[in-house]
Amino acid sequence: MERLILDTTILVSAERRGVDAVARSIGDEDDVAIAALTLAELRVGVLLATGKRRSVRAAYVDRIEQAFSIEDYTATVAKAHADLLAETRRTGTPRDAHDLIIAATAIGAGRTLVTSDARGFTGLPGLALAADPA
Repeated sequence: MERLILDTTILVSAERRGVDAVARSIGDEDDVAIAALTLAELRVGVLLATGKRRSVRAAYVDRIEQAFSIEDYTATVAKAHADLLAETRRTGTPRDAHDLIIAATAIGAGRTLVTSDARGFTGLPGLALAADPA
C-alpha cells in the first residue's frame, strides 16, 4: 500500500479527456488524498464554468471531494513549504506557487505526489514523485 496525493493535473486530465488517469495511477489498496489547494483549484474551475458545463464540473468535483481525503495546510506543511521556497530561491529555480504548496502538502503528509506535469516538481528536496503522463 502506498500513501499517495494526487496533483490537480491528474484530476483535470481525467475530467477533460475521459481518461481514467486516477485509476491508472493508484492501486486498490493505496491510501489516496488530495491537497486542500487542489480542491480550491478544482472549485475555481466550477465557478468559472457556465451553463451545463458548470453543473457537470460541479458534480465531478463533488465526487472527487467524497472519494479522497483532504490534506490540510498544517504547521508541518507550512514548514515544508518554507523549506521549498528557500530552496527554490537559493537555486534560482522559480516554481509555481500552487505547485510548491501541493508539494509541501505531500512532504508534510508523507505521501508520494502523483502528477502528469512533473516539470513543476522534479528536483524538489524531500518530495517523492510519481509522474503519470495522463
